[in-house]
Amino acid sequence: MSGQNILVAGTGIAGLGIALAFGNSEHRITLVDRDPPTPEGSPEEAFQSWERRGATQLRHSHVFLGRLTTLLRARYPQLMQELLDSGARIFGFEDGLPPTLRDSYRARPGDDELAILFSRRTTLELVMRRYASRLPNVSFLNEAGVRNVITNRDDSGTLMVEGLKIERNSTIADMRADLVVDASGRNTTFHDWLRAAGAMVTEEESPAGILYFTRHYKLRDDAEEPIRDGTPGAGDLGYIKFGVFPADNRHFSVTLAVPEIETALRMAIVRPETFDAICMEIPGCARWVDPARSEAASQVFSMGNLKSVWRSYVHAGQPQALNFFAVGDATVRTNPLYGRGCSSGVVHAHLLRQTLDISDNPRTRAVLFDADTRKALRPFYDSMVRQDKQAIRRAEHERDPDYVPSFRAKMMKSFVEDAIGPATRGNIEILRALSRAFHMIDDPAAWLKKPSTLASVMRFWAMPEKTKRARGFYPPKFGPERAQMLSRLNLAA
Repeated sequence: MSGQNILVAGTGIAGLGIALAFGNSEHRITLVDRDPPTPEGSPEEAFQSWERRGATQLRHSHVFLGRLTTLLRARYPQLMQELLDSGARIFGFEDGLPPTLRDSYRARPGDDELAILFSRRTTLELVMRRYASRLPNVSFLNEAGVRNVITNRDDSGTLMVEGLKIERNSTIADMRADLVVDASGRNTTFHDWLRAAGAMVTEEESPAGILYFTRHYKLRDDAEEPIRDGTPGAGDLGYIKFGVFPADNRHFSVTLAVPEIETALRMAIVRPETFDAICMEIPGCARWVDPARSEAASQVFSMGNLKSVWRSYVHAGQPQALNFFAVGDATVRTNPLYGRGCSSGVVHAHLLRQTLDISDNPRTRAVLFDADTRKALRPFYDSMVRQDKQAIRRAEHERDPDYVPSFRAKMMKSFVEDAIGPATRGNIEILRALSRAFHMIDDPAAWLKKPSTLASVMRFWAMPEKTKRARGFYPPKFGPERAQMLSRLNLAA
């Protein structure tokens, strides 16, 4: 079964991950894209003019984690070089160390896995598409809409996927393939089509409870990025989360994430002047968006209807659709808070290549891919769902002037702020362990369960607060309290 025709719906990060993963194989890959061909010109021109109807997150902030950065550097060095030549840059583990650890840092094996790729998503996709289009066994079918799947039943009654119904120039035609991959993202309809054909597609959902607002900026010609002096570039104030995201070609973006229940705040934040005013109240953002340092390069982009979703096409151990696979956001997605979506999509695509290399039996492939997906991605899904539920409760408490936290809530808050936080600024091994989880290299919940790590964190918890402050183990205050912020914005609490 080598040399199969693989039809991929979607040319976002997950679809491009399929092109990369199978680019040196005997398989023939066709990626179906409902949008026009990749634009010509520079990354700046792409950012300004590229329209992707199916990717609402295209112009939101992105962080490309170590899991993805390491994969691209190791397997696709030419692609990585083209990204760097286009203005993207590598931000290593040592570059982001807090001042308290900087002077004593000594590189260790594995630190190179903790590097971030700084780039706008438009730049990343532009370069990846141009690279993929040169692969001899990869082709793009542009301005083509997927309208349904073509299915049949084998002798045992199992549903078989045999291709896609494609619309081009107002004409719908059948396009047959040996394998079909759904990489169409968060708005996929494949699960509905397959359910209509009789498949039992299981699905879990959990709300993120938050909306994202992003604005891009560019450093002025005579200005440089702020010195990394320990001022937090990201944080959670309860009623709002913030993050600064350096990118390519002297660009950066700021994302402000607002709980859904903060109606007045999220309605006002779409105004550029309000967005900038909020940033100026948060020290970690203000020093970046200072008009003397940078100028706005976009409107305020918004993104809502966020939730974590887990879909499976294997039910009770039985594959529900053979010769069909879903990758990336089309089957597993979470709150984009930690920037895991792009890394997950490319990793997921490479898991599919691994599955197809192991077996040519359709049933074995389906079961194996489902199991590998759970092993690789389920811990991060479960972790995000738990954190979202906690954040939703915290946002509710921020609005309640009579809320009195329980003893357990106080202890958990203290453990995060007085133990884990200071430990990551005072112990390089703890920071490494947390970073490996953040970069999707290690299990997100396992790093703190290691006895030696937990013991070190507990020692920081037991250390007097005065001592920790004197040693610089606490960051500066993230920003104003909710009532103070709303007052300065002239919004009702």
